[in-house]
Amino acid sequence: MNTQLMLGYLTDLSFHNNREWYHAHKEENQAANMQFEELVQALIDRIGEFDGSVLGRIPKDLTFKLVRDTRFSHDKSPYNPAFRAHISSMGKLPVPVGYYLMVKPGNLSFLGGGLFADMFKDATTMVRDYISQNSEEWEQIINAPDFRKYFSVRGTALKNVPAGYEKGHPQAEFLKFKSWYLEYPVKDAELMDAEAFLAKAAELFRLMKPFNDYLNKALAEFQMPTR
Repeated sequence: MNTQLMLGYLTDLSFHNNREWYHAHKEENQAANMQFEELVQALIDRIGEFDGSVLGRIPKDLTFKLVRDTRFSHDKSPYNPAFRAHISSMGKLPVPVGYYLMVKPGNLSFLGGGLFADMFKDATTMVRDYISQNSEEWEQIINAPDFRKYFSVRGTALKNVPAGYEKGHPQAEFLKFKSWYLEYPVKDAELMDAEAFLAKAAELFRLMKPFNDYLNKALAEFQMPTR
């Protein structure tokens, strides 16, 4: 698999981030997008070896558009020059949590996992409640040597433990969080060797799985808000 086309197109788009250029280069867009979907399919196959819940998912249904929503942003450039996908048992919805891939030139690519939930108050509450009641399991997952070698839990956090939770709780720092996610940076050079990248990505996603499983148990009753 050759990933140069994908990285080349995104690099060009970052330099020509306007509708005229975008529409004049539809063929390049389609070719690069197809290459990304091939990469996602290869990841689905690899992840499926340790998490069968993702098998049968179609890459096209797991990817996000390049078009940006600029209504509330100071940056009015119309496109995000990045290919993104969320591979989970229910597709690209944020819950249940799964395995996230962003390909963005300039060494801005990353592998991710966990919950980006700042806008889902119910999800945040569910995870806080679950951590407060199942703190030993949380401790074991995030302090496992292989996990700590590659990841630290990230997320926006409050200054203080929210009302209703013990300030002296052993996981008090994590009860302040509104999201709980992982990011592992990927350099452009790593993406150039697709086979090596796939092997590394699959191994890192395998190490993320207990973290994702924990969050999905916490979110078992979560319902996506209807618009």
